[in-house]
Amino acid sequence: MRPKTSPPRPLTGLATMLDADSGTSRSPHAALTGVTIDSRAVQRGDLYVALPGNRVHGATFAAEAMARGAVAVLTDREGREASVATGLPVLIVPDPRALLGQVSAWVYGQPAHDVQVIGVTGTSGKSTTTFMLEAGLRAAGHTTGLVGGVEIHAADLRFEPTLTTPEAPQLHALFALMREQGVSAAAMEVSSHALALGRVDGVFYDVALFTNLSQDHLDFHKDFEDYFATKVRLFQPELCRVGVTNIDDRHGRELLHRAKVPMTTFSALGAAEAEWRALEVRLGADGSAFRVAGPGGVEADAQISLPGPFNVANALGAIVSLVESGVPLQAAVHGVGTLTGVPGRMQRITSAEEEFQALVDYSHKPGAVESVLRSLREVTAGTLTIVLGCGGDRDTGKRPIMGETAARLADVAIFTNDNPRSEDPLAILAAMMEGALAVPPRDRAHVIMEPDRAAAIDLAVGRAGRGDVIVVAGKGHEQGQYVSGEVIPFDDREVVAEAIDARKESRKHR
Repeated sequence: MRPKTSPPRPLTGLATMLDADSGTSRSPHAALTGVTIDSRAVQRGDLYVALPGNRVHGATFAAEAMARGAVAVLTDREGREASVATGLPVLIVPDPRALLGQVSAWVYGQPAHDVQVIGVTGTSGKSTTTFMLEAGLRAAGHTTGLVGGVEIHAADLRFEPTLTTPEAPQLHALFALMREQGVSAAAMEVSSHALALGRVDGVFYDVALFTNLSQDHLDFHKDFEDYFATKVRLFQPELCRVGVTNIDDRHGRELLHRAKVPMTTFSALGAAEAEWRALEVRLGADGSAFRVAGPGGVEADAQISLPGPFNVANALGAIVSLVESGVPLQAAVHGVGTLTGVPGRMQRITSAEEEFQALVDYSHKPGAVESVLRSLREVTAGTLTIVLGCGGDRDTGKRPIMGETAARLADVAIFTNDNPRSEDPLAILAAMMEGALAVPPRDRAHVIMEPDRAAAIDLAVGRAGRGDVIVVAGKGHEQGQYVSGEVIPFDDREVVAEAIDARKESRKHR
């Protein structure tokens, strides 16, 4: 995700900008054409930024970076000796990570300033909303980019992401690539990790959108307040021009008091105090229709192909953000309506000929699981089944909450492995079952534990009858399962499709 060409930037200029100490007596003369924190990803002409790590210091790999073509090193005092030993020019600063965004933007010539960027933050809905935003920007005549956890786009180029928001060197290289490809506007997911770790430093957002907040990432943030406060950072004058917030969410309302930029409000529930509202909402299994009502009596009829009231909220937030970015309302509504789906987000696997519906969704947080089940309940004529697990080495507090939510809102809840990583899968399932058992028996779903995810999916499909709905939740677009240090190929969409095919074949021979 780098531009084909990058004009060289003088290391002396960077040293002056950072007021950095030279690690050697040599004058820091070098021409920089890129920057990286990964010695394995170094390209000729790169500045290698050697950061302190949990186990070893990045300077340990400075010699490897030099061998691959690095022309200079930026590090801290702890990394000085190993970096100087390479013979490369070395710049020393107290905290190189804190400067990584600024440095990366400078090396690539401030590329994000040449792209109109709309950022989306919140717990749920970021990916779907960024896809809607890109569709709206494209309909308005922009050459578009997209940065998120599902896909990365730079005009016609497509990349597979490794993080929801890339590290600063990758992000600014990506914006340089977008600039090279003629991208004029981009939609971008902004995670709390990215805000806390400075990954988005050096990017200015024309519009920043807040979707909602529910429990997640408390393995990273010290508590829920810290999680919210980190999201609030996006809505400051140094990072964005104007904010858009969902006041149906209590944190979206609270954001109005904490943000330091002008804020625009919206409500998919039609709250009278919102500046933008969704009215006359009509929900269906194949999508929704609603009327957009805005300031001064402006109105437009909207229709989207994605089901569920939460997607009405996503669409309204996208439409309002597009209008705030300068897109005419009718173009915004039309563009958002052209989006037919997002990989792994309420993605329908069954065809119209099936007697039941099967969907794959990325919902892996309590709030998202609740939203999906409540939405599907409205379009389920028969039994609502969820196949659900929780990730290992992540926020342990949400496991019983997700178990309770599934047991309370579904008719059948099949608990299975998600990405157990280094943890005991049965211990994760036990925590989910603890939450399920908190639901009174008369209100509790039929709960089944099947650790094998493929077997759990097969069981759900095999049990399905006319009018039933199955949602396989948690992994969405992911194509691997993380188990005991290995990544095993696994795609929920493929496994569901295979289970449906096996069901059809079995019924042929009855």
